[in-house]
Amino acid sequence: MDKRNSLFFTLFIAFLLSACTSSTPTTSLRTIVYGLTLEPSGFDPHIHQSSELGIVLRQVYDTLVYRHPQTNDIVAGLAERWEISDDQLNYTFYLKRGVTFHDGEPFNAQAVGANLDRITSPDTPSQRAVFMLGTYRGYTIIDEFTIQLHLNEPFTPLLDSLAQVYLGIASPKALAEYSVNRYQFHQVGTGPFKFIEYTTGDKLVIRRNENYTWGPEFYGAVPDNAVQEVIFRFFSDPPTRLAALESNTAHIMGEIPPASARAITANSNIQLFPVAIPGMPMQFMFNTTKYPTDNVVVRKALIQATNRSLIADVVYQGFSPVASSALSANTLYFNPQLAGLYPYDPDAAKTMLASVGLVDADENGFLDAGEGDLTVTLLFAPWNFMPETAQLIQQSWRELGIQVVLEQVAGFTALREQVATGEYNLVAFDNAGFDPQILNRFYISTGTSNYMLVQNVELDAILLNAVKERSPEMRYAAYAQVQQFIMENALILPIRDYVNVNAAVAQIGGLVYDSYGWFPLLYGVTLN
Repeated sequence: MDKRNSLFFTLFIAFLLSACTSSTPTTSLRTIVYGLTLEPSGFDPHIHQSSELGIVLRQVYDTLVYRHPQTNDIVAGLAERWEISDDQLNYTFYLKRGVTFHDGEPFNAQAVGANLDRITSPDTPSQRAVFMLGTYRGYTIIDEFTIQLHLNEPFTPLLDSLAQVYLGIASPKALAEYSVNRYQFHQVGTGPFKFIEYTTGDKLVIRRNENYTWGPEFYGAVPDNAVQEVIFRFFSDPPTRLAALESNTAHIMGEIPPASARAITANSNIQLFPVAIPGMPMQFMFNTTKYPTDNVVVRKALIQATNRSLIADVVYQGFSPVASSALSANTLYFNPQLAGLYPYDPDAAKTMLASVGLVDADENGFLDAGEGDLTVTLLFAPWNFMPETAQLIQQSWRELGIQVVLEQVAGFTALREQVATGEYNLVAFDNAGFDPQILNRFYISTGTSNYMLVQNVELDAILLNAVKERSPEMRYAAYAQVQQFIMENALILPIRDYVNVNAAVAQIGGLVYDSYGWFPLLYGVTLN
């Protein structure tokens, strides 16, 4: 080999080595795959409302305050402390210094104000965040690191709202740079992970923020073998989730089907992480204006005719407890005195139906309703194993002589459209949240999600006053009364308290979920 060829060969080898070295930061990262169960229609927390987006973005955004995952207490986040005025109309937040967004922009009071402006802007079609602000009317920037939020009326759940990812603080520079529709692909927060990539229908990628030093008190030090990169992929077909874990295609997976979860209990290579979700249980809401569920006796009979324990055992394999109230048992101010109010008793249910004239006079196997048979329509979407649950309900009620029509729609939008027609007797729906103020938009007469079409001024007054009340004892009394009213008037058929059964391969350590149940805290997760 002559000198020119020798030099060329040496430079070529050096180039290859350089190319390999330059790719090392990506290929050598300690990376895991986290399985999401569906791809929402959007991933912007200020606009969209799915739980799936929070699983990803809880890692990207910090919030002004947090709920401690062990104690559920409100603790410091981007605000190191706060004060509430005596009239509860002004919340003053003193912000942490030295915090920077992932794009290098400084965090300050102006940034908080820019986020509040975006959330409340008429140009931002917020589905959840704007409503979580309650009676918010504006803010005043006191100085660079002090901001005061103003309310029209007291709104006690405000701190709870500010602890949730939907009110995460984004970089004002990024918000200004991208349109409302495009920002979801270029998100910038201050959290422990940076948003790297979102490819629609394929994946989301986040990578550890090595400069992160301002996290909440429960984060602690980053473990030596902490995960550095998380790739979120979509596993919409439930049977594929366990297979992905078994093949190491995924390291963590949410919403494991109950039958798969039962199989995992005998598998030492996979860990189960069942997490109770606070808020409303998985339930059917009665349409109180449509025959025959416009009759409270019929509604009570249908509850007692439903073998909810069987549903919990067969459909949910015992991972979810039977629900007894309009709130799940781990929700703030849950009323435990309602347990056992409607025991399964088909004979009692039949007697109750007969008491309002619903009998099978023509002996055709169905109860008579005018010139036809008694028919009840159940409306539901395909999630939460509602099709299986609805089928068991259909069988139970058929034994009483009730004809049940099962109407399944494709998703949330279709569900809302069908609800708007009023052509249903029961509709399946639930909502997560730690503070019971989530009941307001479902049970207040003018509520945006009043699927029961209930109109009661006394109930309205209790719910409206409960969000203003500062005393925990008084709030508990109010919500206990609300739950009593809902169940005594049989406004819902509660099925089960929602438990999200997550799983992870044995090599995963340090996995915990926040107080709202859906959202993992990946800051301290390790891969051994």
